[in-house]
Amino acid sequence: MDQTAPRPLRGARPMSLPNILTYGRILAVPALVLCLSLLTGDLARWSAFGLFVAAAITDWLDGYLARAWEQQSTLGQMLDPIADKLIVGAALLMLVHDNTISGDAVFAAVIILCREILVSGLREFLAELNVKIHVTELAKWKTTLQMVALAVLLAGPAAEKIVPGIMTGGKVLLWMAAILTLWTGYDYLKAGVRHAMER
Repeated sequence: MDQTAPRPLRGARPMSLPNILTYGRILAVPALVLCLSLLTGDLARWSAFGLFVAAAITDWLDGYLARAWEQQSTLGQMLDPIADKLIVGAALLMLVHDNTISGDAVFAAVIILCREILVSGLREFLAELNVKIHVTELAKWKTTLQMVALAVLLAGPAAEKIVPGIMTGGKVLLWMAAILTLWTGYDYLKAGVRHAMER
């Protein structure tokens, strides 16, 4: 695991721009669900795609701005991973619900969801031991693949009309993300067990 020491965190700065971007990502979750529930056809697909891509961009942007402007805060550190897991979980559930993710691809979705729950549990446990798990480069690649796959699948049939076969490519990327999910999840679990045994 990456043991690089982070910059000291500041107290809660609820209206800093990085935190506002994180709030926006959380608000994108019900908006995404409503798009796929209330809208129909290509409008639903492209609206959901646009929301998800915007959320994925803010995922990178809020962290970049927080570091560049030295606005890293405990509040942001708490909300950022929550926002990520909410938007990914909502997208996966809606895609399974409308059968965009079906057949074997459902197992990839289950793997990704289970890993997110595992890592959340490990972070909570290790926080009580004052141990922080840092994000690895491999985990960042996993997140990138996952976001691209979900964006493609959210566009779904609408994108298929423009680029035939793109949904198959999205499912392949989802499986690649699931494989990296297993790998990085094991790394996190191993680190968690090691710290638990040391205590």
